Amino acid sequence: MVAINQCRKMPYVQKAMGNILTAVLVAWFVLLSNVIYAAEVTAKLSENIIVENQVVQLTIRADVADTGNGPDFSVLEKDFTILNQSQSSQFSFNLGASQSRKYWIVSLMPKSAGVVQIPAIPVGQYASNPLTLEVKTSPALLDENGNPPILIEVEVSDLQPYLQQEVIIRLKLYHAFALQNANISTPKHVDLVMERLTDDQVHYETIKDTDYQVLTREYLAFPQRSGVIEIEPQKVAAMINTNRGRRLIKAQSKPIKLNVLPVPTMYPSENWLPAKDVVISSTLKHPTSRQAGAAQVGDTLIWQITTIADGAFPEQIPTLEFVSTKNYKLYPQQPTFSSSKSTYGIRGEQTVNIEVVPTAPGTLTLPNIELPYWDIKNRRVKHSHATGPSMEITGLPIIDEKPVESGKKKVTALLKPQSRSVAPISLAKTESDQKESAELTEKKDVTVDLSIKTGEQWSLKHILLASLLMVTAIALCLAVCLRLYKNKSNNKTLEEQSVPTLKEFAPLKTANEDSAYHDLLTVCRSNQLPLLRSALLEWARHRWGEEAIRGLDDIKELSQSNSLKELLMEAELIMYSDQTTTEWDGTMLANALEEFYSGESKPTKESQLKSLYPDL
Repeated sequence: MVAINQCRKMPYVQKAMGNILTAVLVAWFVLLSNVIYAAEVTAKLSENIIVENQVVQLTIRADVADTGNGPDFSVLEKDFTILNQSQSSQFSFNLGASQSRKYWIVSLMPKSAGVVQIPAIPVGQYASNPLTLEVKTSPALLDENGNPPILIEVEVSDLQPYLQQEVIIRLKLYHAFALQNANISTPKHVDLVMERLTDDQVHYETIKDTDYQVLTREYLAFPQRSGVIEIEPQKVAAMINTNRGRRLIKAQSKPIKLNVLPVPTMYPSENWLPAKDVVISSTLKHPTSRQAGAAQVGDTLIWQITTIADGAFPEQIPTLEFVSTKNYKLYPQQPTFSSSKSTYGIRGEQTVNIEVVPTAPGTLTLPNIELPYWDIKNRRVKHSHATGPSMEITGLPIIDEKPVESGKKKVTALLKPQSRSVAPISLAKTESDQKESAELTEKKDVTVDLSIKTGEQWSLKHILLASLLMVTAIALCLAVCLRLYKNKSNNKTLEEQSVPTLKEFAPLKTANEDSAYHDLLTVCRSNQLPLLRSALLEWARHRWGEEAIRGLDDIKELSQSNSLKELLMEAELIMYSDQTTTEWDGTMLANALEEFYSGESKPTKESQLKSLYPDL
């Protein structure tokens, strides 16, 4: 006691004891803080009891610094639909102690009613506490008029369509509340060709005193097989805001059954075309700036056929086919397709351009067009017609006898129709030829009318004049005869000597007939019309000899093939035509040459064609 009392009396001893006491209190405070801020992961629900289709929020709180990759919510997917999630963090420092805190908030939708266990959620090396959620069966959500907040209906234009007939499917969504994250199903079936028809249409309707906003969505469907095709019920799921919070609402339509009918046995064609209406237009025009009715033999005319089918794709329209005749040749081009859509369905349009080359003068009349189709309204066969267009065709021109300025040729008369290929250049007479022919004609027709007078009127002067006229007439006749003889000799000399043979001015370039034949096929299949004549002559000279071949006419005669003659005539028409837009297709000529060379017939093009819809 004496020692203690002495220590208290010392001031420096009292100060030291105070410092020790302070250090002890701080140590106890730090230890207490570590106990208070112990590492912990907790889970909490916004509500422990909810109704079916109601959203509940799960909050995960982690009072740890290392959370790894965050909570693993995959354990919830068995009983819940995870709608969305968010994350936030907090950091605090107090009296030398730091604290990190993280939150995860997840919106969940229970998949079924009943008591649902929420297991522990792993967070890094820790895990949350398990929870229990009670989900009660939800009563029907109706307004004060007894109407649901959402409805969905499906309508079809025809419950008994024919095969490949247009069917319009209309999906109507009625909703009395603003929808959030709406998910609407799409009609589909493996035996239906489907595509959207128009953009969504919105209007308003009142049903049993409840105002609905109606969303209409339309689809096109084309059945690809006959029989029963069932379209599954269409579903919609969306979120709406209610007095008790956000709720998920669902609705579905009734299923639709289509009884698809096959192609009727009475249908007269292999090309099946179901449509509401079919319209055909046919026009014939000259592609150049010539006036109407001024087409000539060898010109290229354009025959345009446009077919519009209401209620069908343009690819469903059969392609019309026509054959050439002795009065014209036809060269069809690839068809073009277009379509337009409206709330009434689809309208397909097919346009075909056919090049027409007249081969004879007179009135060119193209065939009438008739296309059968199945009227889906009246369910019977109908025919769409179009009258074949016509145009006056003039013959090949000859040259006017009168001189024309700037060397231009003037058409004054027509040649008679030619029975074989005619090159206008070889038939047209030059101005010098016409003048020479006219002079010869005038000289042939010269006559001298001499009358001998008797009596006293005759004098020496008259006798001399008469003798001079007689000598002049005889000299003139001799000159005419000599001129005719020289012209005949000159023509013969020009034919035999002046005109060089093919052997002289165009020696053979190939070694044998086989190589010349293969070069000719290459020219034909590559559509090189400017090289066709030389390639034909090269091959023919190998085959029939140099002396037998002087031009293409010799090839026609020696081949004794009607098909080869006709194709060579067509090529010559195009070769000498003044229409630069004309295209020559040498495939048919190549096939004819192969048949002639091998002696075996090839299959026709028609036997190799395939229809757009082979399986009806």
